[in-house]
Amino acid sequence: MDKLKKVLSGQDGNNDDGDILQAANQASTLGWGTRMKGFIACFVLGVLCSILGTCLLWIPRVGLILFAVLYTLGNVASLCSTMFLMGPLNQLKRMCAKERALATAIMLTCLVLTMCSAFWWKNNGLALLFCILQFLAFAWYGLSYIPFARDAVMKAFSVCLK
Repeated sequence: MDKLKKVLSGQDGNNDDGDILQAANQASTLGWGTRMKGFIACFVLGVLCSILGTCLLWIPRVGLILFAVLYTLGNVASLCSTMFLMGPLNQLKRMCAKERALATAIMLTCLVLTMCSAFWWKNNGLALLFCILQFLAFAWYGLSYIPFARDAVMKAFSVCLK
């Protein structure tokens, strides 16, 4: 039974990451109840940040900056919530997998560019554009976890465009 748990959690013994990574992964394991509580808390926090950012969008002068910051923080919290379910090391491995690498890179780039456009460049139009790109990249990233979901979305768009 222990061998099955190790294989399902990605610790099948065939990796040469070293004893340090295995010890860190074993030391950071949480119980299933704690993982679920952490997931729900981070995910709800992420959704609340995104909703609050959307509500604050209509405040004159600072609304767009608040929206960009809160929406970005909401996406980061939602992304971190899944680390509670599968562990940080497995999450990073899956984010960098071949089928998710491009979506992950675009999503993380848009997160950084949203903050740069809101604070450094002070360009509201770019901040809004990068928030939209964040949403699309995050959706595309999320669809990669559902079998054949990306193919279905691409087929639906191709039918709509014909």
